[in-house]
This record gives sequence, structure tokens and C-alpha cells, in this order.
Amino acid sequence: MDLVFIDNLRVDALIGVHAHERGGRQPLRVDLQMACDTRVAAASDRLADALDYEAVAHRLQAIAAASDAQLVEVLAERMAECVQREFGVRWLRLKLGKPQALAEADAVGVQIERGLRLP
Repeated sequence: MDLVFIDNLRVDALIGVHAHERGGRQPLRVDLQMACDTRVAAASDRLADALDYEAVAHRLQAIAAASDAQLVEVLAERMAECVQREFGVRWLRLKLGKPQALAEADAVGVQIERGLRLP
């Protein structure tokens, strides 16, 4: 199975449990791998036959901008559900990180996999 990916997508969201996190939006980072068969797009060289990663990225940014979740788990799940539903992705791995959450770490967050990854 082929993978289309987006690495280190910057999104901003109101997210967090603590009072100091609820005062405004904070930057998040998204890494996304999406399983798809790229052979049709490779043969046609047409965007209409491809998984449009730009459209996916814009959709993830919109979901983050509209979010008021407390937990990164909630936002990650919303993003994954949207990608599967709107873009027909059968399997994905999504990593959502909060780079400003802990001063001692580059980022914290979650990584989830959804769907069936076929060989």
C-alpha cells in the first residue's frame, strides 16, 4: 500500500485543560500518513485522481481553528474522522503534538491509527 503524508503541519487551536492554556490559541503540529493506491494518479498525472494533500491540510487547519477541546485526544480523533469520511482514506496514522506543553520536551501529544491498512 502506498502512503501519502504530511509532516509537521502547523495548526493553531484552543486546547488544554489548565487555565493558562485556555487563554488563547496555541500552536500544534500534525504528522499524517494516509494509505492510498497512487497508481491511478501516477498513470494519469491528474490531481483529480490523487489524494489532495493540500485540501487535507486546509481541512485539518480548519478543524483545529474551530476546536475548543481540552484534550489532544479529542482533536486528533476529530481530525482522523474527517480525513477518513471526507477524503475516503481507509487507514491513517495521525500524530498531534503540543510543542509548548512542557518546557523540558520538544513536544507531547498522541499518535493514533484508524482504519484498515491493506498490504
